[in-house]
This record gives sequence, C-alpha cells and structure tokens, in this order.
Amino acid sequence: MNIQWYPGHMTKAKRKIAEDLKLVDVVIELVDARIPMSSRNPDVDEIVGGKPRIIVLNKSDLADENANRLWMKYYTASNTKVILANSIKGTGLKEATVAAKLLMKEKIDRLKSKGLLVKTIRALIIGIPNVGKSTLINKMAGRSVAQTGDRPGVTKAKQWIKINQELELLDTPGILWPKFEDELVAYNLAFTGAIKDDILDVYELALKLLERLQQDFFTNLKEKYKLEDSHQEMAVHDLFNQIGKKRGCIIAGGEIDIRRVAVLLLDDFRGGRIGKITLELPPQKTE
Repeated sequence: MNIQWYPGHMTKAKRKIAEDLKLVDVVIELVDARIPMSSRNPDVDEIVGGKPRIIVLNKSDLADENANRLWMKYYTASNTKVILANSIKGTGLKEATVAAKLLMKEKIDRLKSKGLLVKTIRALIIGIPNVGKSTLINKMAGRSVAQTGDRPGVTKAKQWIKINQELELLDTPGILWPKFEDELVAYNLAFTGAIKDDILDVYELALKLLERLQQDFFTNLKEKYKLEDSHQEMAVHDLFNQIGKKRGCIIAGGEIDIRRVAVLLLDDFRGGRIGKITLELPPQKTE
C-alpha cells in the first residue's frame, strides 16, 4: 500500500507558518510520544530555524513509560527542552508555560534592564495533523477556543489564543510533508491516525499494524484479545480472523466482517486499549 496524503491547503499552511514565525518568540512543537521520530515533520527544522523551541511529547499516556523516559533523556542530552504531556487531561501543560518563560528569560531581563514593559510571550504551536494541538490549547486556556476533532485536518485557519497575562498561543493547521520516503514512517503515521483513514485500505493497514504488534507486542495482544501462546506463530491473516471470531465480528454465512475487525484493531490501538505502546525508540549513539 502506497501511503501519500498531502492536501493542497498544507502547502499554503507551511508558507503561512513561515511568515507567522516573525510574530512569535517561541515555538512549541508537538509530537506523538508513541512515534516521536515519525511524527516530526522533517521540514520543521528548516521552517523554524534558530527560533527557541520546546518539544512536547503529547499522548504520553498512550506510550510506554520507560520509552518516554528514554526520549526525555535523548532530547535533554541534545540541549532541547522537552516535556511529557497529555493534552486531554492537561498533564504537563503548566511545564510548557514555565519552559517558555525560561527560554525567554534573557530577553525579558534585557527589556527590564532598559525599563521596558515585559510583553506577553507569544508562542506558535506546530505539529502534524491529529497530534493534539487544538486540544492542548483548549486545556491550557481553560475553555473551548480551538476547534478539535479525533481526525486529521480539523484546524484550517490561524488562531491567536490568550492563555494568561504571560502567554499567548498561535494555533496552526497540521502539516505533513509532500512525500514519505520511508514506508515505516508512513505506516506509523497511519497507525496513529495522522493520515485520514478514508484514503487508506483499512484492512491492509490493520494487517500491517497487527503484524507489528504480533512481532513486538504479542503480550499486549494476548491480554487484550484472550489469545493463546500458539497464536504468536500464526500467519497474520489467520490471527486477524481469530481476533474477529473472539470479538464476534461475524456476518451472514459465518464469515469474518473484515472491515469491522480492521476498524476495531485500529481504534483499540489508537485509544490505548491494547496497552501503552511506543513504536520507536531513540537512536543509539555510535562511538
């Protein structure tokens, strides 16, 4: 399955973000804690340039806790400010405000030394579709000010949101990149919902996800779907059908309802119901 999704509005959004950077002090980049590498748009480094940046590992509650610690250590070692967050519950969001103030401390002190009023820090929120930008903003603001949805492509226009006297945020549409050179990256994005399901073959996508989980996270599958140890050696199509039978996804004639099973698997993974799973670990340092 060739996965490519780059709606026309993303080109315009990318250009607009580059222009909006002139208006902000700090960039808050959200990535999905389950796929911290795949969910970082490779164009962002070029777009952001030398602007102070905070990496937010969002959806950290859905990721493996030990993997979260490894990613925190990885970014900290490269002198990148990083925080763990759950934008739905609000975990880690206060740290984002504190981090923004720390990044701007020198500039704020310089303004104070000149007797100038310290302005509100302006931060731009950036990230791929469906990574939780608008949800994070609403939680920080304590009110519904940014449109949200459990699907990519909800935010379409620029939105300024005043969080408090110290911080103002600029929400931006999620942006992907024109071509996924690495098939694994494309699948990771599709698994986590960053690419719209309606342009994908959900059956093939679910098989790919199940193959990955069967190989690396079989214990999670076993506990969720009451599987036997022998199922780990099954062909992935047979395991898919086995899960369908156990969940009662049967249609007339006793056949498996493959779309229903595919949607169930994807939804269970995305909702964390198969367990806390991280699909990527930090690169190993080479001597």
